[in-house]
Amino acid sequence: MKKLSVITAIFNEEQNLPLFRERLTEAMANLDLDVEIVLVDDHSSDESGTIVRSWQAKDARVAYVRLSRNCGSHAAFSAGLANCTGDCAVLLAADLQDPPEVVPELLAKWRDGFGVVWAVRSLREGESWSTVLFASMYYRLMRQFALPDMPAKGADFLLMDRKVIDAYNAIPEKNTSFLAMILWMGFRQTSVEYVKKSRHSGKSKWTIAKKIKLSIDSMVSFSYVPIRLMSLLGMVMATGGFLYALVVVVGRLMGWVTAGTGFAALMTVLLVGQGGILVMLGVLGEYLWRTFDEARGRPRYIIDEYIPSHLTPTVIASAAVESHVHQLN
Repeated sequence: MKKLSVITAIFNEEQNLPLFRERLTEAMANLDLDVEIVLVDDHSSDESGTIVRSWQAKDARVAYVRLSRNCGSHAAFSAGLANCTGDCAVLLAADLQDPPEVVPELLAKWRDGFGVVWAVRSLREGESWSTVLFASMYYRLMRQFALPDMPAKGADFLLMDRKVIDAYNAIPEKNTSFLAMILWMGFRQTSVEYVKKSRHSGKSKWTIAKKIKLSIDSMVSFSYVPIRLMSLLGMVMATGGFLYALVVVVGRLMGWVTAGTGFAALMTVLLVGQGGILVMLGVLGEYLWRTFDEARGRPRYIIDEYIPSHLTPTVIASAAVESHVHQLN
């Protein structure tokens, strides 16, 4: 019988976990598949770890992975994919914004032969106007300059076939968007629509700083537009400077420009020019830092604790082995 792995990244979700467990268990009850549940604790500081360990002890299908530090949901999902054994895997959040009841619809598309099935948001409930605006801008820019097939309203909830999981696990890149990488890999993809619900409890862990980092990572990883824009901006500034110098020379010869008007114009040109140069250096720095970070070869995450499900053999990813080596040293 085929096996489904359900992977959930958890960070300080103690208030949501009991109801999430209830709804997920009910949603998985009538599936004609073996089910494995991989719960990845992204180094929670509340009682999430205790709740998950209790769940794992009582449910033979549950595997528990705890990261040694908070690495973010994308790294946590990567850890789940590296330690799952299913023929396909569904990734969903523990805050109940992604309804577990949609999983059968994803499975139906997977059985039709699709390697990736996206749960695309048709509506976002309970989100502030600023969140919706930021998300809209992000997806529009990504569709325009990086990945034209990215869902216009976004998708955080999806199903991946085993061949897609294996392909993703073979990619060591760290500073990137997990979801954008899956889109970039290709494979046969489709989608189903669902309503993204409000959080059952607690606050979103996606701070504005994390959103900005994700936007920069996504654009730098999948688009050369920032570099091309720098070249274009440099040419525009150089052309503008040349034309300005030409106007000043002609103006002096014709008497249009007097000596007293040069300082303000000079300061304007210097400030605009220096500002443009600093922006271009900043863009280059973003690319350079990511190149340096990849060259160091540090793992996306380190596993602090791994408890396999009682129904499957132990699967330890390379990151877990590295964690063990660090502990021995």
